[in-house]
Amino acid sequence: MTNGQIFSRNTQALFYNYKQLPIQRMLDFDFLCGRESPSVAGIINPGSEGFQKLFFGQEEIAIPIHSSIEAACSAHPTADVFINFASFRSAAASSMAALKQPTIKVVIGPATVGGIQAGAFKIGDTAGTIDNIINCKLYRPGSVGFVSKSGGMSNELYNTIARVTDGIYEGIAIGGDVFPGSTLSDHVVRFNNIPQVKMIVVLGELGGRDEYSLVEALKECRVHKPVVAWVSGTCARLFKSEVQFGHAGAKSGGEIESAQAKNQALREAGAVVPTSYEAFETAIKETFEKLVEEGNISTVPAVNPPTIPEDLRIAIKSGKVRAPTHIISTISDDRGEEPCYAGVPMSTIIERGFSVGDVISLLWFKRSLPRYCTQFIEICIMLCADHGPCVSGAHNTIVTARAGKDLVSSLVSGLLTIGPRFGGAIDDAARYFKDAYDRGLNPYEFVEGMKRKGIRVPGIGHRIKSRDNRVKRVQLLQQYAYNNFPSVKYMEYAVQVENYTLSKRTTWF
Repeated sequence: MTNGQIFSRNTQALFYNYKQLPIQRMLDFDFLCGRESPSVAGIINPGSEGFQKLFFGQEEIAIPIHSSIEAACSAHPTADVFINFASFRSAAASSMAALKQPTIKVVIGPATVGGIQAGAFKIGDTAGTIDNIINCKLYRPGSVGFVSKSGGMSNELYNTIARVTDGIYEGIAIGGDVFPGSTLSDHVVRFNNIPQVKMIVVLGELGGRDEYSLVEALKECRVHKPVVAWVSGTCARLFKSEVQFGHAGAKSGGEIESAQAKNQALREAGAVVPTSYEAFETAIKETFEKLVEEGNISTVPAVNPPTIPEDLRIAIKSGKVRAPTHIISTISDDRGEEPCYAGVPMSTIIERGFSVGDVISLLWFKRSLPRYCTQFIEICIMLCADHGPCVSGAHNTIVTARAGKDLVSSLVSGLLTIGPRFGGAIDDAARYFKDAYDRGLNPYEFVEGMKRKGIRVPGIGHRIKSRDNRVKRVQLLQQYAYNNFPSVKYMEYAVQVENYTLSKRTTWF
């Protein structure tokens, strides 16, 4: 830290707890400012290692992911800033671990992650979008040092300061905790030692006594640059009882902690304190203009920031571009509030009591089939739900599992044996029988025609069962079809083919 500065255009940080959007915003700010290297050196995501692809301008870069703070600090010894986005549960442990690292000089967060040095370094989501950063002139340094308790109000003041001055040099939000990691006076004194900072703006709030340390610094002449300050919360006196505002430390207590008392103390210590928040902007403007008239501030050279390419996802959402689809699904639709199967919302499926067969009809046939069809599907599932070792597929799966292979490998070993002569014959049988019937071939013409072509008639023939010992599954399905289907012409044709083949051999059915 030279002359009070904690950041520069070369500052690099380690980012704890992977959050893609804040990190990408930091990298976009880097590119906007014309930094040669990204400000995020590495990401710490406990339990994970690898790389994360992010954009640095138009190019994708790979940022290392480390599983521990120690490993990240060892891999990136020049990264001296630790940005902590830890959850409440791990906040204390991660912060203490970072403080023990000799390479880490500044620990930021997780109570507040608000801070920016214009044109040099930005912490996480500070100052919001790129458009807002450009509007607030944060892509190049100005002459104002700003410190606030509130991160949200900081963004408002960046805009206010940009309207009436040449912009900020550095802005910090210390957070609204009762016991913050740094105080308002810490940063004001630090700003006083930075030559590029010509004036200081402070936004405090009621509750606590942090502002009084700034009062003492002003009285002791440790701050000689102009300070424009306002302590918010003057409305607290309108309430009859103690009021807790948004921050833990922002609560109305005794008179000494009131906004009015703090504003008066700052005014008496020499700070420029307006009579209301509405007059805060005017006070900043007048102080800045006085410094310009005295020749203490020179004109900041105009800088044209580069254009940040818009993310495809955002551009598509805003309707600026269109992109072709990569996968087309006509079965289910997960784009809305709830999934839809062939256009039927999932809630409708549940409320109307759809059966498994009804759902399969939507997914496989893309429409709701009649009840006799969906019940037929359910019967097929029940009849084929055996797991015995008497068929090749199940046997292969059992052998593979006994060999110690995993579940997926065992299952696949059985499925891969399904083909025209095992399991899959039923598919070819349906195709050939339907084609023969539609072409008007009688069973003799069909069977003999297949024989001349050297093609086995699919679905005909069994190694165990015979004409006098039929397959029970087939009998049950035939009986259901006769009793429930409006037409069974293809099945009747198959039975005629079966009768012809049985005349040749008793197992050809």
